[in-house]
Amino acid sequence: MFDKFSFSNIWENDGIFISVVGYLIVFAALLILSIIITYFQKILISRQRRKLKSVGHRAADAENLEISGEISAAISMAIYLHFQENHDIENTVLTIKRVQRTYSPWSSKLYGLREYPKR
Repeated sequence: MFDKFSFSNIWENDGIFISVVGYLIVFAALLILSIIITYFQKILISRQRRKLKSVGHRAADAENLEISGEISAAISMAIYLHFQENHDIENTVLTIKRVQRTYSPWSSKLYGLREYPKR
């Protein structure tokens, strides 16, 4: 049923062709994704400009609607510090309550003792 492996089977059964087609599909998908990622910001800015024009805001005519990296970093740091501050305030009072439980053979040490065989 299974023949021994040989490189002639790859050449005869179009193995190289299938590999090349697979590589081309992967590289084409990566190229399309890179194009989408590079133009994604431009698409978002044009949609924002259209929304501002429909509202009648004067910022729609401005040349640059982009947010700089420093402003993005400052906003993200402020959000991070805000959520981190809420996490640090915690109640430090610990209480230990004794709970009365009914007897259970699963927690009994008597059944866990091992009896050694007699000689």
